[in-house]
Amino acid sequence: MPEDAHRHRKREDDDAQLDVRAGEADRKKARTLERKDYESSLRKLHVKLVELQEWVRHEGKKICIVFEGRDGAGKGGTIKAITARVSPRIFRVVALPAPTEREKSQMYIQRYLPHLPAGGEVVIFDRSWYNRAGVERVMGFCSDEDAKRFLGVVPQVEKTMVDSGVILLKYWLEVSPEEQEKRLKARIDDGRKIWKLSKMDLKSFARWDDYTRARDEMFMATDTAWAPWFVARSDDKRRARLNIIEHLLANIPYEDVPREKVKLPKRHIKAADRASRLPLKIVAEVH
Repeated sequence: MPEDAHRHRKREDDDAQLDVRAGEADRKKARTLERKDYESSLRKLHVKLVELQEWVRHEGKKICIVFEGRDGAGKGGTIKAITARVSPRIFRVVALPAPTEREKSQMYIQRYLPHLPAGGEVVIFDRSWYNRAGVERVMGFCSDEDAKRFLGVVPQVEKTMVDSGVILLKYWLEVSPEEQEKRLKARIDDGRKIWKLSKMDLKSFARWDDYTRARDEMFMATDTAWAPWFVARSDDKRRARLNIIEHLLANIPYEDVPREKVKLPKRHIKAADRASRLPLKIVAEVH
């Protein structure tokens, strides 16, 4: 591989090691973002996301957004905030299950390739090919040699994606150990969230330092000029969602697409047609 193909972005000496918990005490002192303020800000961002959607569809653009982070970091909630008001035909979320035996025999990146965006699509990966650098490596699903081989190859794969016209954004959501523990404990007795707490999550919970080392090595190998990592501190979930949406909107050069003003046509409805005479089964109005 040519040296410049794997060149990392230049950093100042004092930024050589990522300190994702810098300023944590100050952040804890910050005023909690009230729900009404969060929803007001999110509503405005949803309008901008729809504008982005219309530009992607009109111009045939290809956008790929990767979300990585520890269990409980807030990836799912952030993705829901992004996709709440846009078309699922344009914004597709990809969250692949564990690989099948057939997929395990394939080239590692192979099962992700069919999900990459075509023209007019935004694809969001809720975990991605970086599973190999994280959970697979830490939990022993691949060898250390496999992980290092992946880290050596993936920058060029991503450069090929970018060179083909894909706008690639990679986000790492960084949660503190205290906040992660709080969130995982909250899932235990919450019937809405218990499905989020798998046996693998419990095993992973005890390996904080292993994940930290894997994360740092992943950053060092794959934080490139053409596909940099962006770290979002996510102890405050509401602020993290707003910050990420603001960031991705600022890093995609979309433009407002002119649209004709919508006006509903006139129609006539006969009063007798309002209620059907067919013997239909009606849903009970319990609420």
